[in-house]
Amino acid sequence: MKTKLLSCCTTLFLAAALCLRAGEAPKAKPGSPEFDRMKTLVGTWTGKTDMGSGPVDMTLRYRLLAAGSVLEERVFEGTPNEMVTMYYDKDGKLALTHYCMLGNRPAMNVKSADANSITFDFDGSCCSIDPKKESHMHGMVIRFDDADTITSSCKAVMEGKEMPDHATTLKRVK
Repeated sequence: MKTKLLSCCTTLFLAAALCLRAGEAPKAKPGSPEFDRMKTLVGTWTGKTDMGSGPVDMTLRYRLLAAGSVLEERVFEGTPNEMVTMYYDKDGKLALTHYCMLGNRPAMNVKSADANSITFDFDGSCCSIDPKKESHMHGMVIRFDDADTITSSCKAVMEGKEMPDHATTLKRVK
């Protein structure tokens, strides 16, 4: 009886301690300068894009997850073509995984960055995409035009051929 009571009390004590700590946000690890720059995008952005069949409205939503260690980007939210890109630091450098409407998930690493832009390039070491055979997003540039304007340009490879870039300018929704 004493063992059972002690066991119950210990379980309740641990559960209470966990509940008290659940409200505390863990301290985020310091991010790379590029990841910190990406964090400034949190919020909603709108613009028009042309993916080859004429201009369409585009909305991007950015939000921080996992105690600020991951930035989620959603585009074409609520449609069959919804895509998600997750930005995170990998070995101290900004990287991304893009969950594409093409049914694959290309990964990219920062190729270069400066005060106004971040350029990503395909990382074939961590995804099972054969860039010569499978259509996929192969690179991307995000240009920070000002605090409320960005221009994004994606490099796609379709059936082994690099497609022309389509730059999209987006404005922050206030």
